[in-house]
This record gives sequence, structure tokens and C-alpha cells, in this order.
Amino acid sequence: MKGVGAVAEHPKLQGVYSPEEAAQAAREGTVEPLTINLGPQHPSTHGVLRVITTLDGETVLKADPDIGYLHRNWEKIVESWHYPQIVPFSDRNDYLSAIFNEWLVCRAVEEAMGIELTERAQVLRTVFAELNRLVSHQMWFGTYAMDIGAFTPFLYALRDREWAYDLFEKATGARQLYAYFRIGGLRNDVSDAWVQELRDYLDYFEREAYPAYMDLLYNNEIFRVRSEGVGVVPKEVAIAYGASGPMLRASGVRHDIRRVERYGVYDRCDFDIPVGKNGDNLDRATVRMKEMIESIKIIRQCLDMLPEGEVFSPKTPRVIKVPEGDWYVRVESPRGEIGLWLVSTGGLQPYRMKWRAPSFVNLQLLNYMTRGEKIADLIASLGTIDIILGEVDR
Repeated sequence: MKGVGAVAEHPKLQGVYSPEEAAQAAREGTVEPLTINLGPQHPSTHGVLRVITTLDGETVLKADPDIGYLHRNWEKIVESWHYPQIVPFSDRNDYLSAIFNEWLVCRAVEEAMGIELTERAQVLRTVFAELNRLVSHQMWFGTYAMDIGAFTPFLYALRDREWAYDLFEKATGARQLYAYFRIGGLRNDVSDAWVQELRDYLDYFEREAYPAYMDLLYNNEIFRVRSEGVGVVPKEVAIAYGASGPMLRASGVRHDIRRVERYGVYDRCDFDIPVGKNGDNLDRATVRMKEMIESIKIIRQCLDMLPEGEVFSPKTPRVIKVPEGDWYVRVESPRGEIGLWLVSTGGLQPYRMKWRAPSFVNLQLLNYMTRGEKIADLIASLGTIDIILGEVDR
């Protein structure tokens, strides 16, 4: 096998080959690498992703993501659109967490123009964001369970998400791509009955859904054996690659944009930032499971402080014209730091909108995570990255 001696010295492959075994195999010609394509259309790839995988038997020697199958030229298209048009179009990036995309674009324009939101709008934005984080983590929970061979948790997750989607639909008119945030606030208010139904859903989730998730999967011995010590990403490596969100926090870095930046009403909410120790698949699962409960805590506090008033700032100009300059704004999505670099020349349209996608950044760790692991663990590790290909490709 060409280069097998160098491969054997890779820190992620210690124990797979010894230098002596590698040299012997190279002399005898008994080791032949096999390169296969995982995807681009494969039920385990979480989207239209191709992973060029080099194997020795079932051991992964290299996993090279090949992206671009969903590329839509988003950043170039928005250069010719007016700012209000861009907000609903941003939903298509991370389509499981559309609210965060809308919030990012709105925040960038509002900060550039000095638009101050009403108190009710700020609180409701935080409510909708955390509800979206909750349903996104539910989808991760169900799909990750399928990745490691358990189908029933997926059915439970989708069943419970339907109630949350009903709440989104009643408030925004849509179940997934909402177009609900507006530059200056929200499109419409919510009723007292909607707030009460949201409280009922949170009670149900804490009382019935979450304990079922823990019993079905997290407390299952098979799940822990399949996840512990697999796909390890040390703290230093996670930082070096620019990882964020649960991917970074699972490696022991307590970093959360909700605490770093002052946006929404997070600075008035009491919530924990779950972190891991080993940076393995189990830690990434643990962080997301705990974040579900933290999102519920934030929503409850927001509902308790929800004031009366308008949800749209009356001082918002009818014509959105961003002054000349550039701004970088970020929010904490379920997958990590979404960033938007907005460059304006003073017109009705942006000169440039550069989108920082956490799925794209976190995906770069796949090769490091999986070298020396079994191919079945490659599927599991990919699941714990929790990528959205619409966000990776853009």
C-alpha cells in the first residue's frame, strides 16, 4: 500500500498499523486501499453530500467531503435584491432553523441603520428562536438514532415536533420556512391563546417526550457503547478548525454567542451552557440533549417577562437603505455560529453579503474525526456534526 507507513504514523491511526506491519504489508503487496463513494444520494449522508472514503477493510483511512451539489449561488443572488427580499430567502440556508437565518439578516440591517426594536419584539424573537432550536435538536435526535441502528426514536421525535410545527404555523402561517421576522420587528403578534398552548407544549415535552427520549436512546447501553470514545475531537483541534456550537462545546469549550453578544433578551435569562469533556460522539449527543431543556427554561422565562405593546418598531423607515460601511453580525444557531458580513455602498441593495455557515466549518472535521475508525462509525460521527447541506453549499 503506497504511503502506508506515513499513514501508520498519523495520531488518529495509532494502533491500526504499526510501522513494522505497514512495511511488511507494503513489501508483500497484501494491503490494497479501497476508495468508495458515500453518496451523493445515500440515506446516511444527511443531504446531498459525497464523501470520498478510502478504506482498509472496514477501517477508514481518509474521508474527504465533496460538497457543492446544492449550491444555489445565494451570496451572489442577494447582491441584486432589496434588503426586505433577502430575509425570507435566507430561510433556505439552514432550512431546519430558518428563524435564526432571518434573525441574522434583520440584526445586521438593524444595527447598520440604528433601528431599535420594541421590548415585545425582542422577547418574542427569543421565544421563536429557542422553540426552533428545540425542534431542530429533536430532528437531530431522531436521525442520529437511525444512524446507529435505532428507528423508534425517530418516530417519537417527529411525532412530538408536529405539535411545535402547529405552533409555528398558527403564529407565522408556515411550518418550516417562516418569513416571520421583519427588519424592525415581527410580521404579526401572537395571541394569549397561542402563548398558553406553547406553555402546554413545554409541559408535555418535559413531562413525557424528554423522559421517553432518554429511556429510548440515551440511557441505552448499546447507544453508549456505540458513541463513547468514537469521533474524538480534542479542544485544541476544535478551536483550530473554527468549530462552534455543540461541536465546540462538546470538546470542553464553554463558548456560546448568546452569552458573548447582546441580542434578544438572553442577557436577562438564566440558563446553563452544557459542555463535554472528551469531544466524542457521546459528548456531542449529551450537549444537544441538555440544550433542549435549557431552551425550555429560556422560553418559560421569556413568556413570564413578555410585555404588552407593538411587535414592530414605528420608527422603521418604509424604504430600507443601509448607510455605507461594513458590519459583521452573528447569532447562535443549533449548529453553531452563523455569521453575516454585510458590506454596503449606501444603496437599497448590499454590495456583499458573506455568510458564515457553521455546518460548512464543522464538516471540515469529518476526516480528522473518522480516520482509524470503522466505516459504521463514520456514519455515526457525521450524524453528530449535525450538518444541513443547504447551509454547507449555499
